[in-house]
Amino acid sequence: MNELLDSLRYATLAGYSWEQPRLLLLLPLVPLLFVLRWALARRRRAHLDVAFVAGELRRDWSAALRFVPDVVLALSLMFGIVALARPQRTDERVVQTGQGIDIMMVLDVSASMELQDLRPNRLEAAKRVALDFLDRRRGDRVGLVVFAGDAYSLAPLTTDYELLRENLQSIRLGLIANDGTAIGTALGVATNRLRDSPSRTKVCILLSDGENTAGSLDPLTAAQLAHAYGLKIYTIGLGQDGTVPYGTDENGRPRFVETRLDETTMRQLAQAGDGRFFRATDNAGLRQVFAQINRLEKSEIKQTRYRNTQDYYRTYLYWCLGFWLLWLGLKNTFLTNALED
Repeated sequence: MNELLDSLRYATLAGYSWEQPRLLLLLPLVPLLFVLRWALARRRRAHLDVAFVAGELRRDWSAALRFVPDVVLALSLMFGIVALARPQRTDERVVQTGQGIDIMMVLDVSASMELQDLRPNRLEAAKRVALDFLDRRRGDRVGLVVFAGDAYSLAPLTTDYELLRENLQSIRLGLIANDGTAIGTALGVATNRLRDSPSRTKVCILLSDGENTAGSLDPLTAAQLAHAYGLKIYTIGLGQDGTVPYGTDENGRPRFVETRLDETTMRQLAQAGDGRFFRATDNAGLRQVFAQINRLEKSEIKQTRYRNTQDYYRTYLYWCLGFWLLWLGLKNTFLTNALED
């Protein structure tokens, strides 16, 4: 009984999915059907003029009872339509097979990342493309290391991509007080995060725009150590060599500075880590670099979905039959005879 009553609650009806939802559009037509029947019957019914004594004819509330059978029949039809629409609830279970890869993104946040040969600057361009790269991962664990004169692990390996997006968006210039470019230290931190990973594929993506000027660990030694722990290293050199724009002066005129990427060292790091070196001199080039890495390091993750669908049409079919039987019973009572007009 409780189940029957619960089936009438709005929250219960709203929680269903429907096999034939278009049939529910017939529900408003049911009352219109009875209004049409009443109008046609009234039009065809013969009228007899009868004179009454002066004064209004007294109305009795019991006269409204003649509409009860029609209301019961209408409810029966409406519950029948709901049953035909097949209310259902589906429980879906997803089983994931296959193992993702572990990726550590190592991002330079030194002062030179403020240069504007990439728009709006090197750091923001790298962040945007990294976010897009993150959106393409499925089942892979991703971590984040930032570095300038020092290196820090900003996010551990995780599949919580929303957390990673928040961390990426929070990166800003000046995040690390000690300026410089400690590439070797950054690789060491990434290696420390990845070395105990059980994944068969461990990848480090290093983005930098300068040459190693800080830290106590030699970059090539750090790359060799990373490779010994099974890490594959991709290095991305950001920006152009030579004179590049860097903000404006006090008069609002563009300012330019000289910059240079140590491409030789970046190539050596990629070679030592059994990876590849890429050069990105503009925003489009940076996007292409990440697209290539995405194709190179794509994990095979298979998902099997198990759907358990349960029908609830029987409950509304019981309501339909119950009101139908009640209507048949009311047809033989005074409600449809003595009060029929």
